[in-house]
Amino acid sequence: MQHQSQHQSQHQSQHQKKIALVLGATGGIGNAMAQKLLQRGWQVRALHRRADQMVAAERASGRNSGIAWRQGDAMQEADVIAAADGAAIIVHAVNPPGYRNWAELVMPMIENSIAAARISGARIVLPGTVYNYGADAFPDLQETSPQNPSTRKGAIRVRLEQRLRTAAQSGVRTLVVRAGDFFGPHMANSWFSQGMLKPGQPVTAVTYPGKRGIGHQWAYLPDVAETMVQLIEREEALAAFDSFHMNGHWDADGTQMVAAIGRVTGQAALKVKSFPWWLLPLAAPFLPVMRELREVGYLWRQPLRMDNRRLLKLLGAEPHTGWDEAVHSTLAGMACIKK
Repeated sequence: MQHQSQHQSQHQSQHQKKIALVLGATGGIGNAMAQKLLQRGWQVRALHRRADQMVAAERASGRNSGIAWRQGDAMQEADVIAAADGAAIIVHAVNPPGYRNWAELVMPMIENSIAAARISGARIVLPGTVYNYGADAFPDLQETSPQNPSTRKGAIRVRLEQRLRTAAQSGVRTLVVRAGDFFGPHMANSWFSQGMLKPGQPVTAVTYPGKRGIGHQWAYLPDVAETMVQLIEREEALAAFDSFHMNGHWDADGTQMVAAIGRVTGQAALKVKSFPWWLLPLAAPFLPVMRELREVGYLWRQPLRMDNRRLLKLLGAEPHTGWDEAVHSTLAGMACIKK
Protein backbone atom coordinates (compact mmCIF):
# COMPACT_ATOMS: atom_id res chain seq x y z
CA MET A 1 0.00 0.00 0.00
CA GLN A 2 2.82 2.37 0.93
CA HIS A 3 4.60 1.50 -2.35
CA GLN A 4 1.42 2.32 -4.29
CA SER A 5 1.00 5.74 -2.66
CA GLN A 6 4.71 6.45 -3.26
CA HIS A 7 4.23 5.58 -6.94
CA GLN A 8 1.12 7.80 -7.14
CA SER A 9 2.90 10.76 -5.58
CA GLN A 10 5.84 10.24 -7.95
CA HIS A 11 3.44 10.20 -10.90
CA GLN A 12 1.66 13.31 -9.62
CA SER A 13 4.94 15.19 -9.19
CA GLN A 14 5.97 14.20 -12.72
CA HIS A 15 2.63 15.47 -14.01
CA GLN A 16 3.00 18.71 -12.07
CA LYS A 17 6.54 19.08 -13.48
CA LYS A 18 5.25 19.29 -17.07
CA ILE A 19 6.00 23.00 -16.90
CA ALA A 20 8.22 24.67 -19.50
CA LEU A 21 9.69 28.16 -19.45
CA VAL A 22 10.29 29.52 -22.95
CA LEU A 23 12.70 32.42 -23.29
CA GLY A 24 12.24 34.05 -26.69
CA ALA A 25 8.64 32.86 -27.19
CA THR A 26 7.90 35.62 -29.72
CA GLY A 27 10.76 34.47 -31.96
CA GLY A 28 10.63 31.70 -34.56
CA ILE A 29 11.89 28.65 -32.68
CA GLY A 30 10.57 29.88 -29.30
CA ASN A 31 7.08 30.22 -30.75
CA ALA A 32 7.26 26.81 -32.46
CA MET A 33 8.42 25.19 -29.20
CA ALA A 34 5.67 26.87 -27.17
CA GLN A 35 3.01 25.61 -29.63
CA LYS A 36 4.40 22.06 -29.71
CA LEU A 37 4.70 21.81 -25.91
CA LEU A 38 1.14 23.05 -25.44
CA GLN A 39 -0.06 20.38 -27.88
CA ARG A 40 1.73 17.78 -25.76
CA GLY A 41 -0.03 18.87 -22.59
CA TRP A 42 2.72 21.02 -21.10
CA GLN A 43 2.08 24.22 -19.18
CA VAL A 44 4.05 26.89 -21.00
CA ARG A 45 5.32 30.08 -19.38
CA ALA A 46 7.01 32.82 -21.37
CA LEU A 47 9.07 35.69 -20.04
CA HIS A 48 8.41 39.02 -21.76
CA ARG A 49 9.39 42.60 -20.98
CA ARG A 50 5.83 43.73 -21.83
CA ALA A 51 3.77 40.75 -20.67
CA ASP A 52 0.67 42.91 -20.10
CA GLN A 53 0.72 43.98 -23.75
CA MET A 54 0.96 40.33 -24.90
CA VAL A 55 -2.07 39.43 -22.73
CA ALA A 56 -4.02 42.49 -23.97
CA ALA A 57 -3.21 41.69 -27.62
CA GLU A 58 -4.49 38.12 -27.17
CA ARG A 59 -7.69 39.36 -25.54
CA ALA A 60 -8.25 41.96 -28.28
CA SER A 61 -7.85 39.36 -31.02
CA GLY A 62 -10.06 36.87 -29.19
CA ARG A 63 -7.21 34.35 -29.45
CA ASN A 64 -5.90 32.52 -26.43
CA SER A 65 -2.43 31.12 -27.13
CA GLY A 66 -2.44 29.10 -23.91
CA ILE A 67 0.88 30.67 -22.94
CA ALA A 68 1.17 32.11 -19.41
CA TRP A 69 3.01 35.39 -20.00
CA ARG A 70 5.31 36.41 -17.16
CA GLN A 71 6.61 39.95 -16.78
CA GLY A 72 10.41 39.99 -16.84
CA ASP A 73 13.65 40.26 -18.76
CA ALA A 74 16.06 37.46 -19.75
CA MET A 75 18.88 39.85 -18.79
CA GLN A 76 17.67 39.88 -15.16
CA GLU A 77 18.68 36.77 -13.19
CA ALA A 78 15.91 37.16 -10.57
CA ASP A 79 13.23 37.36 -13.30
CA VAL A 80 14.41 34.13 -14.97
CA ILE A 81 14.71 32.30 -11.63
CA ALA A 82 11.17 33.33 -10.61
CA ALA A 83 9.67 32.34 -13.98
CA ALA A 84 11.46 28.96 -13.93
CA ASP A 85 10.15 27.95 -10.50
CA GLY A 86 8.84 24.38 -10.79
CA ALA A 87 9.80 24.06 -14.47
CA ALA A 88 11.18 20.83 -15.95
CA ILE A 89 12.71 22.55 -18.97
CA ILE A 90 13.95 26.02 -19.91
CA VAL A 91 13.90 26.62 -23.66
CA HIS A 92 16.71 29.13 -24.22
CA ALA A 93 15.61 30.52 -27.60
CA VAL A 94 16.34 34.15 -26.84
CA ASN A 95 18.61 36.21 -29.10
CA PRO A 96 19.75 39.82 -28.87
CA PRO A 97 17.22 42.00 -30.74
CA GLY A 98 18.13 42.68 -34.35
CA TYR A 99 21.21 40.43 -34.04
CA ARG A 100 23.05 43.32 -32.35
CA ASN A 101 25.28 43.39 -29.24
CA TRP A 102 25.90 39.64 -29.14
CA ALA A 103 29.16 40.09 -27.25
CA GLU A 104 27.44 42.01 -24.43
CA LEU A 105 24.17 40.08 -24.17
CA VAL A 106 24.59 36.41 -25.09
CA MET A 107 26.73 35.27 -22.14
CA PRO A 108 24.80 37.12 -19.39
CA MET A 109 21.54 35.62 -20.69
CA ILE A 110 22.86 32.05 -20.62
CA GLU A 111 24.27 32.64 -17.12
CA ASN A 112 20.76 33.59 -15.97
CA SER A 113 19.27 30.44 -17.50
CA ILE A 114 21.98 28.34 -15.81
CA ALA A 115 21.23 29.98 -12.45
CA ALA A 116 17.50 29.29 -12.90
CA ALA A 117 18.12 25.68 -13.99
CA ARG A 118 20.37 25.08 -10.99
CA ILE A 119 17.60 26.12 -8.60
CA SER A 120 14.61 24.56 -10.41
CA GLY A 121 16.37 21.38 -11.58
CA ALA A 122 15.21 22.10 -15.16
CA ARG A 123 17.04 20.94 -18.29
CA ILE A 124 18.10 23.77 -20.61
CA VAL A 125 17.07 23.22 -24.25
CA LEU A 126 19.17 25.19 -26.72
CA PRO A 127 18.65 25.58 -30.47
CA GLY A 128 22.23 25.22 -31.76
CA THR A 129 23.77 27.08 -34.71
CA VAL A 130 26.16 26.10 -37.51
CA TYR A 131 28.18 29.27 -36.82
CA ASN A 132 30.12 27.18 -34.29
CA TYR A 133 32.02 25.46 -37.10
CA GLY A 134 34.80 26.66 -39.35
CA ALA A 135 36.12 25.33 -42.66
CA ASP A 136 38.12 22.54 -40.93
CA ALA A 137 34.82 20.82 -40.00
CA PHE A 138 33.12 21.07 -43.40
CA PRO A 139 31.35 19.58 -45.31
CA ASP A 140 29.92 16.87 -42.99
CA LEU A 141 29.19 18.06 -39.48
CA GLN A 142 28.91 15.57 -36.65
CA GLU A 143 28.24 16.31 -32.98
CA THR A 144 31.94 15.65 -32.30
CA SER A 145 33.27 17.85 -35.15
CA PRO A 146 35.84 20.47 -34.02
CA GLN A 147 34.37 23.89 -33.27
CA ASN A 148 36.87 26.41 -34.66
CA PRO A 149 34.62 29.20 -35.89
CA SER A 150 35.69 31.86 -38.37
CA THR A 151 33.28 34.58 -37.19
CA ARG A 152 32.68 36.69 -34.07
CA LYS A 153 29.18 35.30 -33.72
CA GLY A 154 30.47 31.75 -34.01
CA ALA A 155 33.10 32.32 -31.31
CA ILE A 156 30.40 33.60 -28.94
CA ARG A 157 28.20 30.57 -29.62
CA VAL A 158 31.14 28.24 -28.92
CA ARG A 159 31.74 29.99 -25.59
CA LEU A 160 28.05 29.66 -24.78
CA GLU A 161 28.06 25.88 -25.37
CA GLN A 162 31.34 25.45 -23.48
CA ARG A 163 29.75 27.23 -20.53
CA LEU A 164 26.82 24.78 -20.65
CA ARG A 165 29.22 21.81 -20.84
CA THR A 166 30.98 23.08 -17.71
CA ALA A 167 27.65 23.62 -15.92
CA ALA A 168 26.66 20.02 -16.75
CA GLN A 169 29.57 18.82 -14.61
CA SER A 170 27.87 20.38 -11.58
CA GLY A 171 24.33 19.15 -12.25
CA VAL A 172 22.83 21.59 -14.81
CA ARG A 173 21.58 19.46 -17.72
CA THR A 174 21.49 20.74 -21.32
CA LEU A 175 20.13 19.50 -24.65
CA VAL A 176 21.45 21.13 -27.86
CA VAL A 177 19.61 20.48 -31.14
CA ARG A 178 21.46 21.84 -34.18
CA ALA A 179 19.76 22.39 -37.52
CA GLY A 180 20.16 24.32 -40.78
CA ASP A 181 18.69 27.67 -41.83
CA PHE A 182 15.26 28.06 -40.25
CA PHE A 183 12.10 28.65 -42.25
CA GLY A 184 8.52 28.44 -41.05
CA PRO A 185 5.29 30.36 -40.52
CA HIS A 186 6.48 32.59 -37.64
CA MET A 187 10.14 33.18 -38.56
CA ALA A 188 10.73 36.90 -39.06
CA ASN A 189 14.56 36.94 -38.95
CA SER A 190 15.69 34.44 -41.55
CA TRP A 191 17.25 34.18 -44.97
CA PHE A 192 13.95 32.88 -46.32
CA SER A 193 11.81 35.78 -45.06
CA GLN A 194 14.35 38.62 -45.23
CA GLY A 195 16.84 37.72 -47.95
CA MET A 196 14.91 35.66 -50.51
CA LEU A 197 11.35 37.01 -50.45
CA LYS A 198 9.42 40.07 -49.27
CA PRO A 199 6.81 39.44 -46.55
CA GLY A 200 3.31 40.66 -47.36
CA GLN A 201 3.90 40.67 -51.12
CA PRO A 202 2.97 38.11 -53.78
CA VAL A 203 5.92 36.03 -54.99
CA THR A 204 7.12 37.25 -58.40
CA ALA A 205 10.80 36.29 -58.06
CA VAL A 206 13.20 34.71 -55.57
CA THR A 207 16.53 36.27 -54.62
CA TYR A 208 18.77 33.28 -53.95
CA PRO A 209 21.97 33.83 -51.91
CA GLY A 210 23.81 30.67 -53.06
CA LYS A 211 25.17 29.39 -56.35
CA ARG A 212 23.54 26.64 -58.37
CA GLY A 213 25.26 23.37 -57.58
CA ILE A 214 26.12 24.27 -53.95
CA GLY A 215 24.07 22.31 -51.41
CA HIS A 216 22.31 24.09 -48.55
CA GLN A 217 20.68 22.81 -45.37
CA TRP A 218 17.29 24.13 -44.30
CA ALA A 219 15.20 23.31 -41.22
CA TYR A 220 11.42 23.72 -40.96
CA LEU A 221 10.62 25.16 -37.52
CA PRO A 222 7.72 22.82 -36.58
CA ASP A 223 9.99 19.84 -37.42
CA VAL A 224 12.77 21.25 -35.23
CA ALA A 225 10.31 21.79 -32.36
CA GLU A 226 8.87 18.28 -32.77
CA THR A 227 12.39 16.82 -32.69
CA MET A 228 13.23 18.76 -29.52
CA VAL A 229 10.04 17.64 -27.78
CA GLN A 230 10.58 13.98 -28.73
CA LEU A 231 14.10 14.19 -27.26
CA ILE A 232 12.80 15.88 -24.09
CA GLU A 233 10.32 13.02 -23.73
CA ARG A 234 13.29 10.60 -23.66
CA GLU A 235 15.02 12.31 -20.73
CA GLU A 236 16.27 8.99 -19.33
CA ALA A 237 18.25 8.39 -22.56
CA LEU A 238 19.99 11.79 -22.54
CA ALA A 239 23.42 12.61 -21.15
CA ALA A 240 23.86 15.56 -18.76
CA PHE A 241 25.11 17.59 -21.74
CA ASP A 242 23.77 16.14 -24.98
CA SER A 243 23.63 17.35 -28.57
CA PHE A 244 21.98 16.12 -31.75
CA HIS A 245 22.09 17.17 -35.39
CA MET A 246 19.10 17.32 -37.73
CA ASN A 247 19.19 16.64 -41.45
CA GLY A 248 16.13 18.82 -42.03
CA HIS A 249 15.52 19.80 -45.65
CA TRP A 250 18.73 19.18 -47.58
CA ASP A 251 18.81 21.09 -50.86
CA ALA A 252 21.53 19.14 -52.65
CA ASP A 253 22.18 21.58 -55.49
CA GLY A 254 20.56 24.87 -54.41
CA THR A 255 17.53 24.44 -56.67
CA GLN A 256 15.06 22.46 -54.55
CA MET A 257 13.88 25.29 -52.28
CA VAL A 258 13.28 27.57 -55.28
CA ALA A 259 11.46 24.75 -57.11
CA ALA A 260 9.18 24.20 -54.08
CA ILE A 261 8.35 27.94 -53.96
CA GLY A 262 7.55 27.75 -57.69
CA ARG A 263 5.26 24.74 -57.24
CA VAL A 264 3.43 26.24 -54.26
CA THR A 265 2.84 29.58 -56.05
CA GLY A 266 1.98 27.91 -59.37
CA GLN A 267 4.99 29.37 -61.18
CA ALA A 268 6.97 26.62 -62.86
CA ALA A 269 9.43 29.14 -64.37
CA LEU A 270 9.88 31.32 -61.30
CA LYS A 271 12.44 34.07 -61.84
CA VAL A 272 15.59 33.67 -59.72
CA LYS A 273 17.78 36.70 -59.00
CA SER A 274 21.28 36.64 -57.51
CA PHE A 275 21.68 38.00 -54.01
CA PRO A 276 23.57 41.35 -54.10
CA TRP A 277 26.54 40.36 -51.92
CA TRP A 278 28.48 43.36 -53.28
CA LEU A 279 25.93 45.67 -51.61
CA LEU A 280 26.49 44.40 -48.05
CA PRO A 281 29.80 46.17 -47.29
CA LEU A 282 28.26 49.45 -48.52
CA ALA A 283 25.07 49.02 -46.47
CA ALA A 284 26.72 47.56 -43.32
CA PRO A 285 27.54 50.93 -41.65
CA PHE A 286 23.85 51.94 -41.86
CA LEU A 287 22.07 48.60 -41.44
CA PRO A 288 23.57 46.33 -38.77
CA VAL A 289 21.67 43.32 -40.17
CA MET A 290 23.68 43.69 -43.41
CA ARG A 291 26.92 43.35 -41.47
CA GLU A 292 25.60 40.21 -39.81
CA LEU A 293 24.46 38.70 -43.13
CA ARG A 294 27.86 39.41 -44.64
CA GLU A 295 29.60 37.64 -41.75
CA VAL A 296 27.73 34.38 -42.40
CA GLY A 297 27.98 34.60 -46.19
CA TYR A 298 30.52 31.75 -46.21
CA LEU A 299 27.66 29.34 -45.40
CA TRP A 300 26.30 29.94 -48.91
CA ARG A 301 29.60 29.50 -50.73
CA GLN A 302 30.25 25.92 -49.67
CA PRO A 303 28.01 22.99 -48.82
CA LEU A 304 27.76 21.85 -45.23
CA ARG A 305 25.54 19.06 -44.10
CA MET A 306 24.68 17.82 -40.67
CA ASP A 307 24.96 14.10 -39.98
CA ASN A 308 21.79 12.99 -38.14
CA ARG A 309 22.74 9.35 -37.50
CA ARG A 310 22.92 9.90 -33.75
CA LEU A 311 19.40 11.37 -33.75
CA LEU A 312 18.07 8.48 -35.86
CA LYS A 313 19.61 5.96 -33.47
CA LEU A 314 17.63 7.40 -30.56
CA LEU A 315 14.34 8.44 -32.23
CA GLY A 316 14.19 5.90 -35.06
CA ALA A 317 13.14 8.60 -37.53
CA GLU A 318 13.54 12.36 -37.84
CA PRO A 319 10.29 14.39 -37.87
CA HIS A 320 9.94 15.69 -41.42
CA THR A 321 7.31 17.73 -43.27
CA GLY A 322 7.39 17.52 -47.08
CA TRP A 323 8.95 20.41 -49.03
CA ASP A 324 5.70 21.74 -50.51
CA GLU A 325 3.67 21.61 -47.29
CA ALA A 326 6.49 23.30 -45.35
CA VAL A 327 6.97 26.03 -47.96
CA HIS A 328 3.19 26.60 -48.27
CA SER A 329 2.84 27.07 -44.51
CA THR A 330 5.83 29.47 -44.49
CA LEU A 331 4.53 31.59 -47.37
CA ALA A 332 1.05 31.72 -45.79
CA GLY A 333 2.61 32.83 -42.49
CA MET A 334 4.47 35.58 -44.35
CA ALA A 335 1.21 36.71 -46.06
CA CYS A 336 2.74 36.04 -49.49
CA ILE A 337 -0.11 33.65 -50.35
CA LYS A 338 -3.61 33.11 -48.95
CA LYS A 339 -3.85 30.59 -46.12
